[in-house]
Amino acid sequence: MPSTQFGSGRPEAATAEKAGQRREQRGWYFYDWAVSVYSSSVLTVFLGPYLTTVAKAAADAEGFVHPLGIPVRAGSFFAYAVSASLLLSVLAMPAAGALADRTGRKKPLLGGCAYTGAAATTAMFFLGGDRYLLGGALLIIANVSFVVAMMLYNSYLPQIADPDERDAVSSRGWAFGYTASALTLIADLALYAGHDAVGISAGTAARICLATAGLWWGAFALIPLRRLRDRPAAGGTRGTAGDVAPGQGWRQLRATLRDVRRRPLTLSFLLAYLVYNDGIQTVITQASVFGSEELGLDQTTLIVSTLLVQVVAAAGALLMGRLARTYGAHRTVLGSLVAWTLTIATAYFLPTRTPEWFFVLAGTIGLVLGGSQALSRSLFSHLIPRGKEAEYFSAYAMSDRGVSWLGPLVFGVAYQVTGSYRDAIVSLVAFFAIGFVLLARVPMRRAIAAAGNPVPDRI
Repeated sequence: MPSTQFGSGRPEAATAEKAGQRREQRGWYFYDWAVSVYSSSVLTVFLGPYLTTVAKAAADAEGFVHPLGIPVRAGSFFAYAVSASLLLSVLAMPAAGALADRTGRKKPLLGGCAYTGAAATTAMFFLGGDRYLLGGALLIIANVSFVVAMMLYNSYLPQIADPDERDAVSSRGWAFGYTASALTLIADLALYAGHDAVGISAGTAARICLATAGLWWGAFALIPLRRLRDRPAAGGTRGTAGDVAPGQGWRQLRATLRDVRRRPLTLSFLLAYLVYNDGIQTVITQASVFGSEELGLDQTTLIVSTLLVQVVAAAGALLMGRLARTYGAHRTVLGSLVAWTLTIATAYFLPTRTPEWFFVLAGTIGLVLGGSQALSRSLFSHLIPRGKEAEYFSAYAMSDRGVSWLGPLVFGVAYQVTGSYRDAIVSLVAFFAIGFVLLARVPMRRAIAAAGNPVPDRI
């Protein structure tokens, strides 16, 4: 009996465990497939221009709306709403993280966030007339749900993939997301471009595209929620929500930040990333507003340009990966920030009603988008002390999604003060220029050694 148990039983159990892990990985990929449509179709293409149009319909003679009695230029409303949603995400993520860690019930939290966000997105079909406040509220609910769900989704990676396969598993998830975004954008383009042929207005076509993104999110979220498994909390127990003390999430975050402060070079990198990633996230959410409101481009052009970004971003990530092998990831990211700075500065001079130049801008953004984010994550992974990967990546997730509120706020204030989207878009150059300076000052080899990790030959 002993020989059977340890000779054949264990290999069979290991085989079954590996098969279960593969099943979870395949389910995990499908959440990226489900949610990426919200990021591309809703945030990047349709909601900004459409909500701005709705806000303008509700504006007074001077072009202002008055949410909560505060005068806001209608053209700034979408940027302010995005900024508010990200600020609320900062409050929500530590609480959700503590609840997931303490109870071991991550999947119900992921499902709750996913379906709250999907429902709010689907309800955007009802954004008509001058209902800008409804649009702002739905955007905030959907975006907070999106950000918190992504944090929970990312935290599954160490549980479903061994260390030597995490890069490949993570990359497949990104590939699923890019593929879903491209497919739905093609469908959106067909509907929007042919709205007259099917007897609907352009506004109705936009609202259908918004709502179907929510339905897509909810439908395909069923796959990961069926395949992913909850694990016992630390200590091998399953707690309840009542076991989590009020403020536990913030105490956990403060403990992590105190530990990061004891490693100033790691902190320096994280601060640099926080600054330039804020610029990247703002470009993603505000480029369509700039294109429609300042350059006078139609929705079809915006859809095609976003589709172009999705396709070029995948190729750009591979290209920058090759450059990193030759010149090192640090230098390659610095080069990408120079490209970002020049690209956004050039956007100020784009002539109106010239789609071809906007496509050039979109292609250039796509070329540096995927690679700059992928290589930044890779660089940060070298700066984490062994055994603290999840803890440090939670802080990284906060800076990646939850602290990206300053850029939209700067964009909105710039337009509020100047009334020009050109001034608003060029204000984002500061994020890339300052981020470049901060990142260039980080001595990566010394930082990696200080974290107790082996220093690669090329970094």
